Amino acid sequence: MLPLLKIAGDGNEHSRNEVIERLAHQFGLSENERNELLPSGVQRKFDNRVSWARTYMQKALLLSSPGRSKFRITERGMQVLKDHPPQINVKFLRQFPEFVAFNTHTVKEGKIDEDTHLTQEIIEKTSQTPQEILEASYQNLRQTLAQELLERINNSPPKFFESLVVDLLVAMGYGGSRKDAGQAVGQVGDGGIDGIIKEDKLGLDAIYLQAKRWEGTVGSPVVQGFAGALIGKKARKGVFITTSNFSPQARSFTSGTENLKIILIDGDSLLS
Repeated sequence: MLPLLKIAGDGNEHSRNEVIERLAHQFGLSENERNELLPSGVQRKFDNRVSWARTYMQKALLLSSPGRSKFRITERGMQVLKDHPPQINVKFLRQFPEFVAFNTHTVKEGKIDEDTHLTQEIIEKTSQTPQEILEASYQNLRQTLAQELLERINNSPPKFFESLVVDLLVAMGYGGSRKDAGQAVGQVGDGGIDGIIKEDKLGLDAIYLQAKRWEGTVGSPVVQGFAGALIGKKARKGVFITTSNFSPQARSFTSGTENLKIILIDGDSLLS
């Protein structure tokens, strides 16, 4: 926040994009550091931090906003610079009642919500922005849910996993109706093929499936066996889905098959 306020200290109007570039140069950020994204992958982390620094100081009335994505320093901001603070952070800004009003959320009877109070403490003790904290929390919850789903899959009968695979492919637009897709799975059961599903609602092409719960890494020989089964069926497309993961050799094998497209979906991809 302090470097941003110092830039505004010239009294001129500045834009968000301008100060992002100036601060990135001032901090000597590499291209990788500049392009690092938030967990959501929607916005660059550095851009997000500059935006929040500007927002916080605007709420504390150190900066004003003369237009969209524009800002300039206020008299209060000038006074702060004259006092030469070693740094500006959330704790520093809480000396200003306007910022306290922005940063404090109340519930009935004027009491501070316990979760909100905890969030404020986290914000004060970390360099992360509120958006970063929320996204990191979301990713942690999602990862926990994925692990719980994987445990449920591994502890359920094989038919449960087959049904789950069908639901996934139908949700992705394959297989026509759920009823049609369900009839296709689990009825072939020979030559390394676990099922067949329509590529589209019209059934113009077929996708052959292998859906296996697996312990350990799925190696190249298993995937080669699936490819051989596809060739035996004169099939052109196959999907191998597992709760485990595939070895680099297995993935390399599928990238080198001619006139045969095999998609490998591991546990992480399945649960994402």
